[in-house]
Amino acid sequence: MDVKTAIRERRSIRGFKPDEVGKETIKEILEEGRWSPSWGNTQPWEFFVLMGDPLERFKKENRTLCMDEKRTSPEIPMPEIWPEALKKRYVGVGKSVLSSLDIARDDKAARSIYYGDMFSLFGAPCLIVSCIDSTLSREYAMLDVGLINQTICLLAHERGLGTIMLAASVRYPQLLRSLLPIAADKNIVIGTAIGYPDGDSPVNNFQRERSPLEDFVTWVS
Repeated sequence: MDVKTAIRERRSIRGFKPDEVGKETIKEILEEGRWSPSWGNTQPWEFFVLMGDPLERFKKENRTLCMDEKRTSPEIPMPEIWPEALKKRYVGVGKSVLSSLDIARDDKAARSIYYGDMFSLFGAPCLIVSCIDSTLSREYAMLDVGLINQTICLLAHERGLGTIMLAASVRYPQLLRSLLPIAADKNIVIGTAIGYPDGDSPVNNFQRERSPLEDFVTWVS
């Protein structure tokens, strides 16, 4: 698969098959992904791969925390205020997701079930948790984490796998820390769920949108 095809076809997956992904496959992706660029070649990332029974426990307990509306405490602050143009895009994709699932705007019960599915990683059989050292400047370290996670997503897509980077996977960091040997001086950044996408699920097939270049590019010559 060429790079252009991988970039255009890759999408965030919100419905996974129960099929397991082999440890060797994940290892191959990470082996290739480590060649991602980083500021000054610092490679500030650290990963924890969660699979099998520990992952199933995480998905169950993470979902329960969400459904019980327990207060979240992510170690990297989540955005709460968006400029209007960005908010419109955010709201737009939310509408596309719910419409594809035939969930009405005022159907609180169905929306709650969807959020529960999100916190259980949409059934994905693998979660890669990204961490950085807490002493680092977050701005550059987060840029680097984004770069390698994008590479991981593209490498997974090349192998017929689907991915989604989920804030919902790190909103209860104490749960992750109870399952993973994450040092106290590390910050949990984001989790990337990986698995085989359910190609028949409508939530994996709605029309995606991207803004035209004139919305975000200024030419000076």
